[in-house]
Amino acid sequence: MARTTYPKPHVTLDMTGAACPGPMLGAKRVLDELLAGEVMLLISDCPATKDDLLSWPKYAEVRILKTRKLPQGGTGYYIRKGKAQRVSPNAVLDVRGTTCPGPIVEAKKLLNGMRKGEVLQLVSDCPGIRADVRSWVKATGLELADARESASGEFRFYIRKR
Repeated sequence: MARTTYPKPHVTLDMTGAACPGPMLGAKRVLDELLAGEVMLLISDCPATKDDLLSWPKYAEVRILKTRKLPQGGTGYYIRKGKAQRVSPNAVLDVRGTTCPGPIVEAKKLLNGMRKGEVLQLVSDCPGIRADVRSWVKATGLELADARESASGEFRFYIRKR
């Protein structure tokens, strides 16, 4: 018998016992803080959550990856922020081992020499990099096209120059 695998969530939101639309409102707040490509596990026992989630990708940049009934009750919904996409970088900056703010400083230098629309892949294992990239992208008007945790504590960010 084949074993089903589930995505590793970056965050889990347990909304068991919350009446609808509570699970959806909570999920939206959490997803707003995630980076593109990250996964949230939403746990809900509200019967309307399934129908709400099935219509959500039509209106938001999310993708429902998998669902499963949980032994303790309720259903687990694996939700990925952002549409599934593969971004091809124009340049790669591997700064593993460099502490913050080093990765952002080096990425800024490289992006300054890139053309509008080009993508930088930034690879970092700095503990504060997720928050730093999120703030930096918002403050500078860059686009975070995708982000992935490639290994435990190691991230790949795809940053598009606008």
